[in-house]
Amino acid sequence: MSDTSQVLATEPFEWPVRVYWEDTDAGGVVYHASYLRFMERARSEWLRALGINQSAVKESTGLAFLVREMQIDFLRAALLDDELAVSVEVKERRAASILFAQTIRRADGAELIRAKVRVACVDVRRMRPVQIPADLIPGLSP
Repeated sequence: MSDTSQVLATEPFEWPVRVYWEDTDAGGVVYHASYLRFMERARSEWLRALGINQSAVKESTGLAFLVREMQIDFLRAALLDDELAVSVEVKERRAASILFAQTIRRADGAELIRAKVRVACVDVRRMRPVQIPADLIPGLSP
């Protein structure tokens, strides 16, 4: 796992995931929606590794990151008990959004999923996009 003192917002980040029965169909093949959960967990752990507590940010600022758009290429299927590595890499930071490139690979290196995910910074009370505070994510300047 990543050590907070060594994680930089601009460097690729990986989070390990193991496939459980709850992630699959009766044949042990991962449901397409499970990949979305795996990628969400990796983005959340990326923030946590940077020292950002999403609950505290929401409570103190009323802001949260919500998925705005997503493009996914399903290249290969993951199976029950597979060990996966889910990557997160910042590709672009705009005033109110961040574009991530994410991949999911099996432990043998096979690339299973390739995705682009744009998250928007949103005022949750108004459900409107707002500018990402300059100091919210250390090392990720506008």
